[in-house]
Amino acid sequence: MLRGNYTARMDSKGRLKVPTAFRRYIEDQHGAEVYVTSLTGECVRIYPLPEWESIEQRLALLPSMDPARRRFLDRANYYGQQATMDNQGRVLIHPLLRRSAGVMGDVAVLGYLNYLEVWELEQFQQRLLTDPYTEEDEAQIARLGI
Repeated sequence: MLRGNYTARMDSKGRLKVPTAFRRYIEDQHGAEVYVTSLTGECVRIYPLPEWESIEQRLALLPSMDPARRRFLDRANYYGQQATMDNQGRVLIHPLLRRSAGVMGDVAVLGYLNYLEVWELEQFQQRLLTDPYTEEDEAQIARLGI
């Protein structure tokens, strides 16, 4: 599983050096191929390619004219690009997505179990303040026995 938070750096060529713990897990479990995208443009999502292919298979079950499917794919494809982690664990982030998400310099890389999110540090800290963990969230998680 991909879990935790690491600070990383985008280099001048727009490549993210994936933190070692995340890189090791992705390469060991899935290989070096990833799909880099976003659904909102606020952050970058990095999916191991087999995880992304699983999402695509589930989307393929929906009718091709389904509005939710279309909106999801519009965004995922607009921001998205398949990439390969190089030997140093770097992944190129598409310039359009880099600009939209504001990910330049130091970034937060967070594990979301089966994918990573990359955030501009201050923007993520602001998100934590404006979107707090609520009692309703606690109740929903408690239903899972957590």
